[in-house]
Amino acid sequence: MSDSEDLADLRTGADYQFGSGAGRALFPPDEPVTIRRSSGGRPRQVIAGDVDDTPGSSEGDRIVTYGTDGRFTLGEVGARRIGGAFPEPSHRVVVGEESEPFVREGRNAFAKFVTAVDEGIRPGDEVLVVDGDDALFAVGRAELSGSEALAFDSGVAVKVRHGVGGEA
Repeated sequence: MSDSEDLADLRTGADYQFGSGAGRALFPPDEPVTIRRSSGGRPRQVIAGDVDDTPGSSEGDRIVTYGTDGRFTLGEVGARRIGGAFPEPSHRVVVGEESEPFVREGRNAFAKFVTAVDEGIRPGDEVLVVDGDDALFAVGRAELSGSEALAFDSGVAVKVRHGVGGEA
């Protein structure tokens, strides 16, 4: 498959996972991207911009990784794009400021610190961890539903995959 055919399929998958419009937000048609492939030729990572694939070259900005399960995991660039495409509270788990330094370091977000949430979140969903001002702290996988994350006083609400070091 060509990159353009793969991008069309990736856009469709993103719309399915995140909602209508996510594919265009993650992979704008007028922006160059680099698709890194598995040894079998399947798209594995999508990087913003044209990236030189020679050893030692810049990694670029990872938008997403496309898993063998057909689901995307977001990089920081992808998280910011999803956050910009969908209004609050979509795809977000809001945590209090006492969690900020830990979550930014990549530590998990615990339910007792959740102050607001997209109640449509299901366990396993890819989510953004933000503060009350919608500043991105981290990206990860929801371990609890939205309503559980708000109601529970203990347990991991989001298994953080990538902490975000500072404001954009």
